[in-house]
Amino acid sequence: MKLALRVAYDGSAFYGFQRQPGVRTVEGELIKALQKLGIIDSPEENDFKGASRTDRGVSAFFNVVSFVPSGRPDLARPEVLNHHLSDVWVLGVAEVPDDFHPRFWARSKTYRYYLVNEGFDLSAMRECASLFVGRHDFSAFAKLEAGRDPIREVERVEIVERQGYIVIEVQGKSFLWEMVRRIVNALRFCGLGLLEAEEVESMLSGEYVKKIPPAPPEGLVLWHIEYPGIGFEGDEKGIKKARRDIFERYSRALTRAALFGDFLLEY
Repeated sequence: MKLALRVAYDGSAFYGFQRQPGVRTVEGELIKALQKLGIIDSPEENDFKGASRTDRGVSAFFNVVSFVPSGRPDLARPEVLNHHLSDVWVLGVAEVPDDFHPRFWARSKTYRYYLVNEGFDLSAMRECASLFVGRHDFSAFAKLEAGRDPIREVERVEIVERQGYIVIEVQGKSFLWEMVRRIVNALRFCGLGLLEAEEVESMLSGEYVKKIPPAPPEGLVLWHIEYPGIGFEGDEKGIKKARRDIFERYSRALTRAALFGDFLLEY
């Protein structure tokens, strides 16, 4: 039997997703809780895998890990796991096929970036956003790793206006390192009149002198991963604890935003 967990986390509390010696990571916290409860012995022995290795500061509402439990699979549920986790929450569990891999089985991933509206020209941003859709060379919009093909296909880029801020959604099957954050910054530059659509087209053709720098990681969240035919089931107590913890973070953030907002209004 193999299990998959849908997890959410506050990226500001971790040094990224992937486990690293000496620092706190999402993967490390999950493995520690699973070992403590006797669900797995080690990540190697129990085939522990993750869907997306989000960077330091990047949050997730829907990331996935899978493993083959060696004991007490009945404890692998939100109600139990969320009692032993901090800053990361299990929102659902699914029994999956033995050959399931959370990264390779993903049909698509959707990221959201939350950006304060600086008086952007939204029509210019949307024009630039449309250029990223399709199959392109994203060398100018990524931190390239040796051996990784810079050609990627983006299925959708959408800009949603909210009160005082905008949400940029980017959907695709796979992304390069920092690719979404660099796309976001390019759209921001377009909205501020610092970058033209023609320049974006040239960069997507591989013609560029300088790369677009990445937007800060704190505004990015892995929002959804699509797995055809797989459903993650939660439980009332586990979800209730996750909602309570997240509401506490929301309250603190909103209070701080209101405080600094009044500073700006006053001066």
